[in-house]
Amino acid sequence: MIPTFNASAFLSTCSQRPGVYCMYDIENSLLYIGKAKNLKNRLSSYFRNTQQPPKTAALVSKIARIETTLVASETEALLLEQTLIKQHRPPYNILLRDDKSYPYVLLSDGDFPRLTIHRGSKRFKGRYFGPYPSSGAIRESLNLLQKAFAVRQCEDSFFKNRSRPCLQYQIKRCKAPCVGLVSHQEYAEDVRLSVMFLEGKSDALTDELKHSMISASEQLDFEKAAQLRDQIALLRRVQDQQSMEGGHGDIDIIAAIALPGGACVHVITVRDGRVLGGKNYFPQVAIEETTEDILFAFMGQYYLAITQQNRPKVLLVNHQHDDFPALAQALEQAYQSPIEIIQRVRGTRARWQQMAVTNAEQALQARLSNRMQLAKRFELLAQALNLDEIPQRLECFDISHSSGEATVASCVVFGPEGPIKADYRLYNIEGVTPGDDYAAMQQALMRRLEKAQDNPDAKLPDILLVDGGKGQLQMARDVLQELGLNHLLLLGVAKGVTRKAGFETLFLNDIQNAFTLPAHSPALHLIQHIRDESHRFAITGHRAKRGKTRRTSTLEGIANVGPKRRRELLTYFGGLQELSRASIEEIAKTPGISRTLAETIYHALHSE
Repeated sequence: MIPTFNASAFLSTCSQRPGVYCMYDIENSLLYIGKAKNLKNRLSSYFRNTQQPPKTAALVSKIARIETTLVASETEALLLEQTLIKQHRPPYNILLRDDKSYPYVLLSDGDFPRLTIHRGSKRFKGRYFGPYPSSGAIRESLNLLQKAFAVRQCEDSFFKNRSRPCLQYQIKRCKAPCVGLVSHQEYAEDVRLSVMFLEGKSDALTDELKHSMISASEQLDFEKAAQLRDQIALLRRVQDQQSMEGGHGDIDIIAAIALPGGACVHVITVRDGRVLGGKNYFPQVAIEETTEDILFAFMGQYYLAITQQNRPKVLLVNHQHDDFPALAQALEQAYQSPIEIIQRVRGTRARWQQMAVTNAEQALQARLSNRMQLAKRFELLAQALNLDEIPQRLECFDISHSSGEATVASCVVFGPEGPIKADYRLYNIEGVTPGDDYAAMQQALMRRLEKAQDNPDAKLPDILLVDGGKGQLQMARDVLQELGLNHLLLLGVAKGVTRKAGFETLFLNDIQNAFTLPAHSPALHLIQHIRDESHRFAITGHRAKRGKTRRTSTLEGIANVGPKRRRELLTYFGGLQELSRASIEEIAKTPGISRTLAETIYHALHSE
């Protein structure tokens, strides 16, 4: 029996970013390649309960697997989609796509070169700009360039046989170089500005035109200034024509990401400066291996096995390794040509590097959060804890602060289908000694659980996880006893001596019941996943609170002290520090501040 594709499980981990998706059947044959501005929304449309067109229904019925590749923009998704379609020619794409090559803009050679759209082999002499996502995008660009700089676009045969200006001259879209109505120097300047536009130097071009416009105005050449003003206005309308072919050379971008429970290596292939696609690899790794070691081991096995025709000249990585020079030397001997391994890059290569990292992170998170794997991990967790039933709701608490500043507590919730983000909570901790994690944990647990006493329909966790050692566990136990919730299962997660993942000590209900799980245990991976998510959520909340506090003036919380009076106070004293040192009498000397208000301000600044 052919297995049914679990669309709900896939869509629950699908990204909402732009990208390309590839659909495969049970025999791993590629069925369809598509692109989307929002991958999750687009892919969700295939699995709606409404009536689908026959072709779409036939495609969906054959799907056994879907792979996605994230990119930076919808334009890049379109270019990558076209590249993959031309390479693989999936059966469900052939009738919907033509087989034309990428369109380019050609600037021909000669004294008065022309700008035109070009497809196919680059057999004509001149400069090529692109590729562009569609011929429509090029025509829009050429239309703007024609209005702004009036560079000719006519055929050479037409240009060489003119005796009088054509209609393009009459509507001010050409300066009629064919009949000598423009000098070679002036035309060359228009060509130079057009090249700046096509090279993506729009900001520099606009600045240059602004300076020229100001200079023309100062010289009272208002006609020239008006022409430059119109050129600047036209350039503002330029659409995004960012190309996937923004770099050069044959490059592979390799990004490795490791989390408790798995690792992913994403490889993006770039040939002749064009991104051809990416692929995820999920190597089996030991618990003690670092991300750098995973990356190095993968590259050694992968690149020493590829064919001579597919080899890159540059390997761009997201981590450094001490043995990369030796690997580069080994690859050079195998390829009989030098190969470079680099990490620090700028511009287009930095964008490619970030794209690879993003794809690796997304793929690994999706793999770890897969519903089927999570359900299995919940089952194994129940076995590890000797539970009669599989838990349906796990909640984990963590504390985050900076030396006691902006203390927050996080509560994340997981079920067999993954994180239940609607039930995530952040608690601002107030009224405790700065840095007292035990008191902070007690306050967070009390605020979370005391509501259950008054609400019989309140959701309670089957397992309550506490990130911390014996102290945090005992504090949580005291809270449960005080609230009469002793029936809740309590699990403490303490880092081992080395503080490395895989060596955690677990406490079940009591500090006397300490045990460990094997590093390869899926049950431990589930605990680590929830613990790390709680830690991430707590840090995010803490940083937001700390940033808000540091951006807020102490004076903003004082009654009757608005923006004008705050400005007067800070101007009079030269800053908040001097204001804090001032007496009530000195504060009252500030314009607009009465003695009563001065007393309020003084007591507010010295309330602690």
